[in-house]
Amino acid sequence: MAGEERATPRWLDLIWLLFLGCLALLPPQKEMHKQIILLLIGVFQLVEGPFLRFVAGRGLRSPAGESISVIIKLALATQLMMHTSDLGINSSYYPIFYLPVMTAAMYFGPVGTLLWTLVAAGSYCSYLIPALRGEFTLSASGKGELLLRVVFFFLVGMIVNRFVMVYRKQTLGYQILAENLSEANQKLEKAQAEARRAERLAALGQLSAGLAHEIRNPLGVIKGSAELLNQKLSDSDAMAKELSGYIYTEVNRVSALVSRFLDFARPSQIELRAQALAPVIDRALRYLTDQGLASKVSAHCDFAAGLPQVMLDEELCEQVFINLLLNACQAMGDQGGELNIRTYAAESDGRNEVVAEVEDSGPGISPEMREQIFNPFVTTRKSGVGLGLAIVAKIVDAHGGTVRLVSGKGPGACFRVAFPRAEDMQQTQLQIEDTHL
Repeated sequence: MAGEERATPRWLDLIWLLFLGCLALLPPQKEMHKQIILLLIGVFQLVEGPFLRFVAGRGLRSPAGESISVIIKLALATQLMMHTSDLGINSSYYPIFYLPVMTAAMYFGPVGTLLWTLVAAGSYCSYLIPALRGEFTLSASGKGELLLRVVFFFLVGMIVNRFVMVYRKQTLGYQILAENLSEANQKLEKAQAEARRAERLAALGQLSAGLAHEIRNPLGVIKGSAELLNQKLSDSDAMAKELSGYIYTEVNRVSALVSRFLDFARPSQIELRAQALAPVIDRALRYLTDQGLASKVSAHCDFAAGLPQVMLDEELCEQVFINLLLNACQAMGDQGGELNIRTYAAESDGRNEVVAEVEDSGPGISPEMREQIFNPFVTTRKSGVGLGLAIVAKIVDAHGGTVRLVSGKGPGACFRVAFPRAEDMQQTQLQIEDTHL
């Protein structure tokens, strides 16, 4: 963890300050060296958090700051032992070594805690060097007390480290749980938005179907009457023949529009079959080229090799890419431009997908239109009806896929269509069938 994440809680700082205050009240109270060192320890305890953040900001690894902090506390504790009236091993201030020991227990794992406790015990036992030189003799009871103090260093260090490790594990578990809940909430919100959009599409589809059926019948009468009128008119009446021709042409245009309404409103009857996605896109692009709709467009295809198959209705998915490619060509206008088509494998929300992206070099789509571009009757063109992308979204949804307007490499629009792998869909279908058995 970073230094700022491991910083000592404020309540624990208060406990240490109270502990240092108790040491300051021990006799001799007027010994300035002792009071100054205790003051330095207290100040460093308070500024330890900012100190660790400063060290982390200097580009040093996380353990470096914690190690420096333990070393500083060890040095100050040793100095306190040296500047008290009872020198060395007999000093009543030996509990000050619990501060670096517990600091190491909070910052490091079990092995690190053992190592730093060993260093602290070594620092404390270094005052035995005069005894080894024969300057004083350590009694049997003194040896027992010394051993007990050292054992307590290790005992306290390991107990504190155990509690800290359990606390970190619980904290990490709570963080993971919070992240999972946040991700689940995002998925739920996305699913609710998709459901609301599907409801709107269904309602608009029913409305479109009713209107289309009501309009188609009188259109047939008008079209037939215009044909009969054109046949009865003589060649000399040029104005009447021209007007009847206008009627016939406009009726055909409205009839085509009604057919698109019905295509949108009609429930999608899909026949899925495992197949590659690239050939379907190729046929859609070839259709536009043969119709002369992409004559001023330079198309670049980048199909990844070895992509898994997807479950597709060939005819409907070809219509999806015809609509997307035609939309891109119309967006670039008469001046033409570049059309980039890519396919690749990806993973989204824990499922494997095959993705196709259609990106144009047109002016793009304004931010206020991005949220509603897939709604029926929403269009950026004056002559557009606004059903092309709505039909795309409906067909892709029926395949269990997703279609999104994403940020591309240029200023134009980039549509991302993702289909689940055929293998995954087949496994899901088998699981559903097993559940119903």
